[in-house]
Amino acid sequence: MSGTATTRPTDGPTDAAAPADRGDRTDAAPAAAGPPTGAEHLARLRDERCVHIDGERVTDVTTHPSMRNAARSIARLYDALHEPGRAELLTCPTDTGSGTRTHRFFRVARDRGDLMASRDAIAEWARLTYGWMGRTPDYKASLTATFGANAGFYGPFADNARRWYRRAQEELPFLGHAIANPPVDRHLPVEEIADVPVRVVRETDAGIVVSGAKVVATSAAIATHCFVGQTPNTVSDDPAQAVAFVVPIAAPGLRLICRPSYERAASRHGTPFDHPLSARFDENDAILVLDEVLVPWEDVLIHRDPERVKAFFPRSGFVNGFLFHGCTRLAVKLDFLAGLLARTLRCTGGLGLRGKRAMLGEVVALRHAVWSLASAMAADPDPWTDGAVLPQKQAALAYCVLAPDAYPRVRDIVQRIVASGLIYLPSSAAELEDPDVGPLLARYVRGSDGVGHRERIKTLKLLWDAVGSEFGARHELYERNYAGGWEDIRLMVAGEAQATGRLEAMEALVERCLEDYDERGWTGGTWLAGEEADAPKRSAA
Repeated sequence: MSGTATTRPTDGPTDAAAPADRGDRTDAAPAAAGPPTGAEHLARLRDERCVHIDGERVTDVTTHPSMRNAARSIARLYDALHEPGRAELLTCPTDTGSGTRTHRFFRVARDRGDLMASRDAIAEWARLTYGWMGRTPDYKASLTATFGANAGFYGPFADNARRWYRRAQEELPFLGHAIANPPVDRHLPVEEIADVPVRVVRETDAGIVVSGAKVVATSAAIATHCFVGQTPNTVSDDPAQAVAFVVPIAAPGLRLICRPSYERAASRHGTPFDHPLSARFDENDAILVLDEVLVPWEDVLIHRDPERVKAFFPRSGFVNGFLFHGCTRLAVKLDFLAGLLARTLRCTGGLGLRGKRAMLGEVVALRHAVWSLASAMAADPDPWTDGAVLPQKQAALAYCVLAPDAYPRVRDIVQRIVASGLIYLPSSAAELEDPDVGPLLARYVRGSDGVGHRERIKTLKLLWDAVGSEFGARHELYERNYAGGWEDIRLMVAGEAQATGRLEAMEALVERCLEDYDERGWTGGTWLAGEEADAPKRSAA
C-alpha cells in the first residue's frame, strides 16, 4: 500500500438498508473532494479482508449481521464531517497543501487553541455514539498526528511517518491498533515464546514479511488498517520482534478471529427498543493473526530496533494523545450515564429521595472530574518538538488512574439505587402490543409522576443495555483496562513523576517541613513551643 492518496470511488456499491428518508448521507453519492463520506467509507470496507466469526468467514462486514450497524455507526461519523451544522466544529484545513479539510485531531497542534478545538471535535464525534465507541477513526489520530512534528523519532523511517501524516489528514483512514502479545506462557521471557508474538521472518526488496499474533484488535474488523506495535511490558531485545508498522486489514495472510457479536445477539433476540446500544455500537474485539504478511517498506515505522521500540511510549507523543482522546470520550459517556440515571430516577420516583439523589450527585461529580482533566490537558499543554504542543501529561496520567475506578463506581451506583428496576422488564417490545399483556404492563409497570409504561420500559431497557447486559459488562472491562493493567498505569505515573523531578520536588516539600523542628522543639523563630518554662533548653552550641 503506497503512501499516496488513493482514488476515491465515484460509483461504488451502497448499502441498500440506509434510511435515506431520514437524511442520512451514508448512502448518498460520494463527494468529489475532502474527507470521505459514510458511503465512501463503507465502500472502502468491501474488500478481501479475512474476518472469522461464528464458524464462518464474513464476505462483507458492511452487511453481515454481526457488525453491519457498527460499520454504519462509523460511517455516520464520516457523514458528520460534511454536515453544515457540524463541519466547522469537526474540521479544519489540512496543513499538507492539499487545499482540503480534515478532522481537527488529525493535524499537529501548535497551541492550546488547537488542542481545545481538537477536544471539542473529539467530543462531538463521541456524542454521535453517546460515548460508547472508543476506537473510532480519531483514536489513532493520537498517533498519526504526532508524525507531523516528531517524524525524526522514527530515524531511517522518518519519511514513512511524514507520508502517513499527510495520508491520514487527506484520506482519514480508519486505523485500528493491536499492540499486546497473546498472554501465552507469561512466566517465560518473550524471547522463549517467539512463535507467538509478531516478528519479522524475512526481508525482501518489497518489504518485511511478518508472522505472529496480537490482541486485542478492537474494531479492526470494520477498520481499513491496523497499527501493529508493542506495549512497554512486552518489549523484547530480540530484533525480529522489535517492529512497528501499519498494515491494511485486507492484506493477504491477515486474519481476524472475532469474539461473539453483541450486535448479532441483539438483532436475534429483540428490537432496537430492547437493545438500543449493543445493536449498533458493538466494537468487536478480535485476535489479529499474521501469517507471512508482506508489509511494504513505506508502511514500516520501526524495524529491528529494540531501543526505539522501548522509547516509543515515552518519546513518540502517542501516550499524551491517546489519553486525551480517551478522557474526552469518557467524559461524553459519563454525560450520557448521568443523564440516563437522572431520567431513570425520575421515571421510578427516586429523584426526590435524599439518598438516591446524593448518589446521583456522586456520578455527576465524577463526570465533572473527567471533563476537568480533559480540559486541563488542552488548556495547559506540554511544549514539544518543532513548535508543537502535546496534551498535558500530568492530567493525562491522572485520568488513566482515575477512570478504571470511576467507571465501575458509576455502574455500582446504578445497580445500588435502581436495583430490581433493572430486572422487572418485559422480554421484548412485542409484549407491548400483545392484547393480553399490554394492558397489564400499562397498569403495573407504569412510571411515577405521570410517566407512562412505554417510556419507563424504554428508559430502563436503555439503562440495562448500558450497565447490565453483556455489552455493558464488556464496557466496564474496557474502561478498567483502557490504558493498561492496574499496576502498569500506576508504575507509569510513579515513573513519570520521578523522571521529571516532580517526585523529588514533592519530597523536598516534606523535607522543608521536617526541617522546621527536631527532637528539642522548633528550629526557627516563627512558632512558639508553649510556656517558656516548659520548653526544653537549647544549648548555645
